Amino acid sequence: MTSSRLNRRSVLLATVGGGAIVGLSALLRPFSGKAEATEGDFEISLTPAEWKKKLNAEQFAVLREEATERPFTSPLNKNYAKGIYNCAGCDLPVYSSEAKYDSGTGWPSFWQSLPDAIGTKEDNSLFMRRTEVHCRRCGGHFGHIFDDGPEPTGKRHCLNGVALTFVAAEAGGTTSG
Repeated sequence: MTSSRLNRRSVLLATVGGGAIVGLSALLRPFSGKAEATEGDFEISLTPAEWKKKLNAEQFAVLREEATERPFTSPLNKNYAKGIYNCAGCDLPVYSSEAKYDSGTGWPSFWQSLPDAIGTKEDNSLFMRRTEVHCRRCGGHFGHIFDDGPEPTGKRHCLNGVALTFVAAEAGGTTSG
């Protein structure tokens, strides 16, 4: 009986200790600072200093450092006018109002992008696996794609409004997010 208790206790302590070590190592892992926009060969490639001149502080943080704007703060979240959403970094048309819907999350959401407008990569930050979405022309970060969207795709492109500008179909005017 003592041997059985000792074995159970040893297994329990080893399991708890191993879990603590894994968790602690993740917390103590040196942070590399701010994330950067997707690296790669893009048609438009500027230095960080050039991007800072081109973008406002919020746009730079989201598009170039993969920050996330606070939910329910973008004027584009409740915009349902007909038109096209462009990348705020390079003005590439990336989403149509035809694919926009209210996901209730507080961020502009779409069930699909325009053809050949976006790129994706795996994002393992925040202890989960997600699909990051970015501009295929400049690599600017838009947000993430989730598998809980409406038909016909079942996808939810959850985007930072500050990473987009809106061009109304009729007026031709631009609205920043």
